[in-house]
Amino acid sequence: MPYDTDVIIIGAGPCGLFQVFELGLLDIHAHVIESLPAAGGQCSELYPTKPIYDIPAYPTIGAQELVDRLLEQIAPFEPTFHFSQQVTEIQRQEDGRFHVTTSTGTEFLTRTIIVAGGVGSFAPVPLKIPGVSDYPTDSIFYSVKDPCAHHNKDIVILGGGDSALDWTLELYKEANSVVLIHRSEKFKAAPSSVSRMRELCDEYQMQFMTGNVSGLMTNDNNALKSIDVTGLDGVARRIDLDQLLVFYGLSPKLGPISEWGLDLKKNQIVVDTEKFQSNEPGIYAVGDINWYPGKKKLILSGFHEAALAAFAIKEQLNPGEKVHLQYTTTSSSMHKRLGVSDPYTTNDIAAA
Repeated sequence: MPYDTDVIIIGAGPCGLFQVFELGLLDIHAHVIESLPAAGGQCSELYPTKPIYDIPAYPTIGAQELVDRLLEQIAPFEPTFHFSQQVTEIQRQEDGRFHVTTSTGTEFLTRTIIVAGGVGSFAPVPLKIPGVSDYPTDSIFYSVKDPCAHHNKDIVILGGGDSALDWTLELYKEANSVVLIHRSEKFKAAPSSVSRMRELCDEYQMQFMTGNVSGLMTNDNNALKSIDVTGLDGVARRIDLDQLLVFYGLSPKLGPISEWGLDLKKNQIVVDTEKFQSNEPGIYAVGDINWYPGKKKLILSGFHEAALAAFAIKEQLNPGEKVHLQYTTTSSSMHKRLGVSDPYTTNDIAAA
């Protein structure tokens, strides 16, 4: 039998997890469908140790730590997670609900759907060298999940974006050597990171080269031992290495979302800014997957969107019933949902 629920959240990244929290405060239980085997989205899958600096009240917090704290925050609401599956089909029923099917055959009947799938399904842009997929996974990396695996190694990092520069500035401290290679002197990374990288080069703590990888060489054990880099001068230079880290960005794919009849703009779901609802009543979108005038792809923005979407969904589920705004500091009903005791009462506040 299909799961019968009021809300399905598609995506368990930071915005999807915070959506669980905002719904829980309004006493709405959520089922969460995630294509990855665990919660966290890009934060956990691609840069778990990367510091984030624009989360309120945290001068700095690691990406995985943010995910862990969000999971701790939503624990009182006991969301139901469905990992390692992707929504493949959505059909509107005569009673207005949606019949949802996933890639594993799991079925749902739900009154509302919230798409919080980041950029959709994603995969790192691969190094386009013939035979590159044949190399061992401990030689070529497209993400850093355990920085310790790169300590005391001769590392070459490819790319000119934030991920490439962030990991360059992090790994040079413990690596045997680090060489950063980018196709030009122009970077997409933060200027402060580029400046710091150049300072390290001047201090002989790392190297930077302009060019493109044109060949891979292996040792007798078929492990990667060196690469050829063709510079802007047309000359190929050989660099010995233990590991190659490739940060050419992500290749986002909407997948089945593109077939749901939703209004799209540049592969993002167009929503209003009152409810964050799509053109299809009952289907909402929060986080990087949505678009509206002035949209900024920030986790902070996604949190705001999740709060307003939760109130809109509460009104949809309870038509004609006024939804009162309550504050977690003073609302006894919210304290009960969160499983905490009242820190102080209204009388205490008045007395203070």
